Amino acid sequence: MTRIVEIPTSFDDRAMDHYAAAFGSWPAGERLLFDARGTTWVSPYGFVAMLTAAQAVTEARGERPILYLPASEDVRRYWARAGFLRHAAELFEVHGKVPRAASGSSDTLLEVTPVRGSDDVHEVVGRVQEGASRILLEVGLEAKATIGFTMALSEACQNIVEHAGTTGWVAVQAYDWRRRLGTRVVVIAVSDAGIGFRRSLEPTQARRFGDRWSDATALEAAWIQNVSRFRDPGRGQGLAGIKRYLGRWDGKITIRSGTARLANVPAWDREDVPMTEQLPFFPGAQVQVILPALAPK
Repeated sequence: MTRIVEIPTSFDDRAMDHYAAAFGSWPAGERLLFDARGTTWVSPYGFVAMLTAAQAVTEARGERPILYLPASEDVRRYWARAGFLRHAAELFEVHGKVPRAASGSSDTLLEVTPVRGSDDVHEVVGRVQEGASRILLEVGLEAKATIGFTMALSEACQNIVEHAGTTGWVAVQAYDWRRRLGTRVVVIAVSDAGIGFRRSLEPTQARRFGDRWSDATALEAAWIQNVSRFRDPGRGQGLAGIKRYLGRWDGKITIRSGTARLANVPAWDREDVPMTEQLPFFPGAQVQVILPALAPK
């Protein structure tokens, strides 16, 4: 039997719950077919979410999933340029014409990159340090935003290394958000197929919360109370640093883990809510940071 996972026509964080619901239960009991033939656009969040699902299947020793590429040649070229297809070839049985277009970073794009350990984090951040200046200037942000930007990226990637128990993915892009915000934005998307916030914090926090312990309370503990799975003094400050940076530059973060999703909701976002529970389960954790081209506070 094969379960069809239809990739949304426009795949960003808002389409994530629909995407996650398509899998049914985890680990998948059937072979998965990712049908992207009708897909016209994918954000960094969508790219890392697709790779995360395939990675989770592989690590559960499931049958290699199938991926039908988009019908549009322009979309396929964009997927190649974003670095997605190079990594997808390792995780999927790919069907469709793969473009020859070379992938690579540009003034608006830092391609999908695996995060396997601290060395990868340093390499990614080092590469981003140069690219971030171009990207942030391209969207009209001050050059001094670069330091905080690379810090936020570093901390988000480091969370994979320290908490996930497996590898993950990161992608960065700048694009127009005229319809939702009326300006350009920079988006960082980080995802892993690991144990998630609840299991990561369970040994040190579950007893304190008792019957209230859940994916949602685990996210609250990490984001609001800055708790960590490690008992060492000073741990748990990575998210706190991201929080301070986003407050300065009016940015937004969403963290999805298991069946819950937490968001800080800046004044410019009138559609989102701080916490959503009872979502379709998805493995690991997905983090998205949005930095708008607005004046800092």
